[in-house]
Amino acid sequence: MKGIILAGGKGTRLYPLTLVNNKHLLPVYQKPMIYYPLSVLMLADIRDILIITTPQDLERFQTLLGDGSAYGIRLQYAVQEKPNGIAEAFLIGESFIAGDQVALILGDNIFYGPGFTPLLRRVKRQLKGATVFGHRVKDPRRFGVVEFDDQKRVLSIEEKPVEPKSDFAITGLYFYDHNVVDLARQLKKSERGELEITDLNALYLQQNRLNVELLGRGYVWMDVGTHEALNEASEFIRHIEMRQGFKVGCLEEISYYMKTMSKKDLLRHAGRFKNEYGSYLLDIAKRQHVQQYWEEHESRREWIENAK
Repeated sequence: MKGIILAGGKGTRLYPLTLVNNKHLLPVYQKPMIYYPLSVLMLADIRDILIITTPQDLERFQTLLGDGSAYGIRLQYAVQEKPNGIAEAFLIGESFIAGDQVALILGDNIFYGPGFTPLLRRVKRQLKGATVFGHRVKDPRRFGVVEFDDQKRVLSIEEKPVEPKSDFAITGLYFYDHNVVDLARQLKKSERGELEITDLNALYLQQNRLNVELLGRGYVWMDVGTHEALNEASEFIRHIEMRQGFKVGCLEEISYYMKTMSKKDLLRHAGRFKNEYGSYLLDIAKRQHVQQYWEEHESRREWIENAK
């Protein structure tokens, strides 16, 4: 399976912060925002990843992440000239996808919750058609909303409805089979001039090949598109890391655990950061058995069982 991170757009809701900075490179606590969606794909054991961004920001992402080899993954880059909609990512990335299955995540989405990694791997392993993720929200009128019947089967998906038929929003994480590019070609631009991801999901629904995984209590999903959301996300990550003692979205830690980064390379990474982040990496490297380190954290035990 391939992975795509859509990190384009102008980020107008975050002006003036994004007048000269790409939104997805802004800090969320200690890490650039892009680390969090990238970590989701890595935890799903997706190692071929395409980052789609704007022409002016391409070099910045390349400088930050390189070709991905430092983290045991393979990164490629592509440009979205204009914000023509989320679904355009599949047309831009057609040659990269090359008929494979693909997971798409928006570059400003943050996910956190117990058992999330096993869930990602199960969805990837059992994928038939398309799978998206639903999360309960206070104001569903701001999102794509999914409607269910009594058996939790999907009846409809509607983009930013005036009268929502449920309070479950579709998050910015999507898994699709090898038909996604052909279906994306069938889309027509909406009234706002974009190829809508909701319309693509509706095509899968028409074929009875759309599955929705509901993220229940204990899961956190953040769409970091406003000043308030950016501050909230930073505070959330800070509290989690300070209270539980491990980091969220730490690419080096994930790579080391997945054994795509050696202890020598982890130490080299740790030496780059003369701060608490570097000390954290150094602490991981000093432990004799990385398996033992992860077993110390209750929330990671499912991770270990599914990775054996």
